[in-house]
Amino acid sequence: MLGKYNTKAFISLGLTFILMWISEATDAHVNYNYTTKPRVVLPPNYVKEMRPPSKKGSPVIVDFSIFVVDINSINVEDMDFRVDMFIHQRWMESRLEISDDIFEEGDDYVTLLPEFFDNLWQPDPYFLNSKIAGFGSPHISSTSLLRHKDEKESKNFHLDKALKIATLTHKFTSVTLYKNKTVRYAARMHAIIACQMEFQLYPMDIQVCPIYIESFSSNNQKVKLRWSDSGVTLNPELKLLQYNLGQPLELEESDGYMPEKVGNFSRLTVYFRFERQIGHHLIQTFAPSSLVVMLSWFSFWLGLDAIPGRVTLLVTCMLTLVTMFTGLRADIPPVAYVKALDLWMAGCMVSVFAALAEFVVVKVLDVQYQYQRISNMEKGQCATVASWEGGAVRSRKATQTPTTPGQTSLQGNGGPPKPARRQSLLSVAWTDTDTGVEKIMWREIDKVSRAVFPILFFVFVLLYWPILLMKSS
Repeated sequence: MLGKYNTKAFISLGLTFILMWISEATDAHVNYNYTTKPRVVLPPNYVKEMRPPSKKGSPVIVDFSIFVVDINSINVEDMDFRVDMFIHQRWMESRLEISDDIFEEGDDYVTLLPEFFDNLWQPDPYFLNSKIAGFGSPHISSTSLLRHKDEKESKNFHLDKALKIATLTHKFTSVTLYKNKTVRYAARMHAIIACQMEFQLYPMDIQVCPIYIESFSSNNQKVKLRWSDSGVTLNPELKLLQYNLGQPLELEESDGYMPEKVGNFSRLTVYFRFERQIGHHLIQTFAPSSLVVMLSWFSFWLGLDAIPGRVTLLVTCMLTLVTMFTGLRADIPPVAYVKALDLWMAGCMVSVFAALAEFVVVKVLDVQYQYQRISNMEKGQCATVASWEGGAVRSRKATQTPTTPGQTSLQGNGGPPKPARRQSLLSVAWTDTDTGVEKIMWREIDKVSRAVFPILFFVFVLLYWPILLMKSS
């Protein structure tokens, strides 16, 4: 029995060794294929850390092009925008050993696996002004990280995203090799680009947002970035929600000195011009506020006998403008300078406030007028007041009447009254010399305001819009 068990154990041990040998041989074969496949075009002495050879003193030229798929989430509060795009890089790698049998018949290029790119020298451009850049789904944001239940997983994911910031290499790419030893690298990526926005002309502002692309470790004597013939192209179906994208895009090639890296580095720049559409604000802001100002003018046709209605109308107009202005301020970040929209709302509020102040003035004048009428009647000048209310001043013989400061008694034999007599109520009322009709100050102010207030507001509008349009253009 013991020998029987030893035989079974020996057989089992032998089978175990055989299976292990087969597994190791299989893994070795797979690893061999994986590591030797790139050697089809790479020489044995190829060093990917060294840049391709070029003429003495000449840098390696890397042609760059971008196809913009989508631009969204232009965030004025954080002053950035999100862009989804295809990146293409092209350069010459003269060290490759290319065999014709790797190309299909009639083709002068072959698309290789992304793993080939890891064994090849590659440029290292990055977005200089990017907040975050990555590959894959463009809808992953930092806010979604807070929703992870596992805090450790969230931190690891955030760290993984941070490692991808401003890099243009990832497994979700394609590498194309041409017969003339040109390497073409393509990648689909998304990025959140910082943009220093200015809002002096808001809501007619134009934001010019650049994207800076620069080599990270190779200075301009080793690597030179250059826009290809296609440059930056836009998706023809691209539409923005509140902006018009100015075209053509401005492209620029320059060398920028980087103090932190102590050297000059080749830099590519593309400027996006976002022109805000004014239609939304015309409907939601300018038209309603203008109507509110016009509504305040109706108070000039309401007499002082309708004091509650007049006060309610003006106060309601003022509160409406304040509420509207408060809501508009939430759409843009708080800035330390005056915006064009601030000037418009200030002009509207001043117009309504002036109408409210005009009501206070005419009410004070009316109170003074009534007080002086009662005072003169108590002093026995009822005949004088009656003559004013009758619409004419009747001639009479000289009589002795009590006088008050600023008044003179009638003299003569029925001649026309002296100017001082016509203005016996000082500045709150007087008699027209031509018609003999009594003029009351507060009523005249209301009549003048019916024309002055609209004229002043229209002058403000005629000055506001041409200056704004001229500056925005």
